Amino acid sequence: MRKILVVGAGQSGLQLALGLLAEDYDVTLVNPQGPEEIRTGRVLSTQCLFGPALRRERRHGLDLWGDRAPRITGVGVRVAGQGGGAAPDLDWVGRLDEPARSVDQRLKLAAWLELFVRGGGRVLRRRVAAGELAELGAGHDLVIVAAGRGELSELFPRGEGRSPFREPQRALSLAYVTGAEPPPGGGVLGRTVVPGAGELFTLPTLSLNGVCQALMVEAVPGGPLDRPLGRGATGEDVLAGLLDVLRVHAPWEYERFSRARLADPMAALYGGYTPVVRQPVARLADGTLVLGMADSVVSNDPVTAQGANMASLCADVYRRAVVDHGGRPFDEAFMRAAFAAYWRHARQVTAWSRVMLSGPHHVWELYRLAERHQPTADRFANSFSEPIGLIDWFLHPERAIEYADAVRRTLPTRSSHVPIS
Repeated sequence: MRKILVVGAGQSGLQLALGLLAEDYDVTLVNPQGPEEIRTGRVLSTQCLFGPALRRERRHGLDLWGDRAPRITGVGVRVAGQGGGAAPDLDWVGRLDEPARSVDQRLKLAAWLELFVRGGGRVLRRRVAAGELAELGAGHDLVIVAAGRGELSELFPRGEGRSPFREPQRALSLAYVTGAEPPPGGGVLGRTVVPGAGELFTLPTLSLNGVCQALMVEAVPGGPLDRPLGRGATGEDVLAGLLDVLRVHAPWEYERFSRARLADPMAALYGGYTPVVRQPVARLADGTLVLGMADSVVSNDPVTAQGANMASLCADVYRRAVVDHGGRPFDEAFMRAAFAAYWRHARQVTAWSRVMLSGPHHVWELYRLAERHQPTADRFANSFSEPIGLIDWFLHPERAIEYADAVRRTLPTRSSHVPIS
């Protein structure tokens, strides 16, 4: 029986470990926290899984909350006016072909870790420094790092040609809250864009104590949405900053959230990270090769809500690669091929994230078009499920304008619009 070591128990690491365990591999998972510590710890992120990722979980018996997590049936876009105002300048909702769902990762990862142990997987409860990885991996056929953006990700060389950013592009603050009014359109992943300043996101989610609302602000650092917090800031401080941003820049959302309170004492988070793409293979001091996965090697800003979806995809791609490889050595060629299969999809999300962070002119044109043309709104919404098609109409300026012009020719004429920039 081949022995696999997976370092990190997030969406990608746990999903991969459970998948390989089901394929009769000897799997050891390394993580500093056990299920109860994860469950009672600080919220890890906001996340929303779309159709393909949810289908993977159902296929492998990992969808434990399908009957309780609220259905998200659309992606809404609002664009705030330059001078503020009680209503957005643009307001539309694209309909999803398959409903999405959001489950607090504390709830999910704790349950999956318990499932892994019940299935016969081994868990080492410890924090791993880079210098300890070779000794820990000794005797294993393959070592995979799924530890996110921490110290171990630094083992993997930065891919300079794919990594234009040297600092965080957004200051992130989020909270899970109760007491908010439900959105008028039902279960929607809502995105409010404040041009030049950042984005606000809202979505219904299943958390530790039941259904609540997730609220996140992605602020351009130092801009009008940014509410810097000191080291001793509490969850209540994070929530106060979020509500202040809504009050000033999205009053239509503030009306819904003005009575919001934290869903639990640990349901808030503040920080930021630099988007980066790394080489997928690291060579340790003793020559041992290590394969990186998901956020450890491809880390995008959450502006496109793809983090958990890409982690799910990476776990599925790597599981199939390991199984299909049979009894052959897991050498560097195998590792690079496994990553290449993942990168064919991940590169589209990386490109999409850069476009959404920069907000070029053609994106605003497509937003305006979507308000008048429901199929465009729906196409944008379903790109969250299948980003690979974005290159045909959204990512490239010339293709975007060609698409928009072709659609406009089918629409009735109307008076000129007020430009957004």
